Amino acid sequence: MLRTVAVTPFSDQKPGTSGLRKKVAVFQQPHYAETFIQAVFDEVGEARKGATLVIGGDGRFLNREVIGRAVRMAAANGYGRVLVGQGGILSTPAASHLIRLNKAAGGLILSASHNPGGPNGDFGIKYNIANGGPAPEAFTAAVHARSQALAEYRILDAAEIDLDRLGDTRLSDTVVQVVDPVADYAALMETLFDFDAIRAWREAGGRFVFDAMHAVTGPYATEIFERRLGFADCVSNGVPLEDFGGGHPDPNLIHAKALHDRLMGPGAPDLGAASDGDGDRNLIIGRGRFVNPSDSLAILAANAHLAPGYCDGIKGIARSMPTSRAADRVAEALGVELHETPTGWKFFGNLLDAGRVTLCGEESAGTGSDHVREKDGLWAILLWLNILAARRQSVDEIVREHWATYGRNYHGRHDYEGLDTEVAEGLVADLRAGLASLPGRSIDGVTVTAADDFAYHDPIDGSVSRHQGIRIDLAGGSRVVFRLSGTGTSGATLRMYLERYEPPEGDLDLDQVKALAPVVRLANELAGIAARTGRAEPDVVT
Repeated sequence: MLRTVAVTPFSDQKPGTSGLRKKVAVFQQPHYAETFIQAVFDEVGEARKGATLVIGGDGRFLNREVIGRAVRMAAANGYGRVLVGQGGILSTPAASHLIRLNKAAGGLILSASHNPGGPNGDFGIKYNIANGGPAPEAFTAAVHARSQALAEYRILDAAEIDLDRLGDTRLSDTVVQVVDPVADYAALMETLFDFDAIRAWREAGGRFVFDAMHAVTGPYATEIFERRLGFADCVSNGVPLEDFGGGHPDPNLIHAKALHDRLMGPGAPDLGAASDGDGDRNLIIGRGRFVNPSDSLAILAANAHLAPGYCDGIKGIARSMPTSRAADRVAEALGVELHETPTGWKFFGNLLDAGRVTLCGEESAGTGSDHVREKDGLWAILLWLNILAARRQSVDEIVREHWATYGRNYHGRHDYEGLDTEVAEGLVADLRAGLASLPGRSIDGVTVTAADDFAYHDPIDGSVSRHQGIRIDLAGGSRVVFRLSGTGTSGATLRMYLERYEPPEGDLDLDQVKALAPVVRLANELAGIAARTGRAEPDVVT
């Protein structure tokens, strides 16, 4: 039976960079999740009638409960078919693929990505459109406006769907289909990469390990890496848990320290990798060599032709503005387009759909291609495996050859988390107001050559996205970027991105901290971070 529930709008339902993310306690408020979902369905409009909707998540706390409500709301709002990952599980790239494969109208992805899970952690809901990619800004802005005017939501009174049983169930006029979350995605990967070559590399002694961080990629990694490629027992922490095993599902050198230590120790495997909560990020570590995400994008772009899915070359590269310029030099050498976009995978969608680019990447360990419309952690790892199998060199050798050809972009990020929002916004506003006075200013021998407030002009639809970060270019190809993050759930996070370029004939073996030290000093002095925030050091350095 269809039920209409009266609601009072919630004032805090404005989506950020990757959907609506809040603390679990916020989503546990009566009608909170339903109000946002109804606003999404209302904005989809008549296109939802009889259409297919994909629903899944990363398995975190509240995942099953909210999926159950979302399925019954989809039935009440006229969707003809709802595809749900078994157990409520769907990685973000797998959800994107299912949307595209089934010509769905869109999909709800329940995840807070790399944020902590559990009852005291975070939760999130993101809507992806028919191309499989995150909804663009115009859509999310309209959803927010609708959420502020919503008076009711519609839901079907019906028994809960058994999310663990594959097959079809009918809810009124809607068919709910619980599907294998891994099979279609794994089949897609086999069309892109040379699994025979990777198996041959393994048989010749190649060793690989993967940390799923008790997040969504565990079942995918077990199927692909262990069963299909034959890397026996290579997956650790492979069972998705509601609290990610008490860990933080962010694949960086802090939260994946055990993996890093193993790759830096005696008898290390050739390649170690990890992914995050919803499977769209990646960490790449070779024996004795951590690969910076910005370098990884550039190296993958330079070697993509070694994989069958990209043997004809790539059409172009897109990177988020804070990502280092290492990929720019590869694009120039290949004679392909290079696009600099704001942070957020949704900005790559138009370029991918128009066939202008093939590979995309963000400094926050997100890399992907035109096979889906999301970043894809396992895809990036498989491409690294394919490159290792084809070149028969170590990760360190491949990285060093790349630097010797293109130069090295030392790149790091300092995060100041949980700042007072007013203080953080004031700091950025003052930087913005003083941009015109920065060129020519020199601190400890480092000179500012240009400074601006990055605005992105989409070459496909003509839209303009302003205030996407403060860019400060320095002499010699180095730079600093300041940006307020849109992925946190409490206070404000100020991210400071640091980049120093060394040409091929320069010093390519500096310690990263020492290499970036002059850039850090300049950035701190220009922004007055310590004085304004009271923080002598960043909370996270990557």
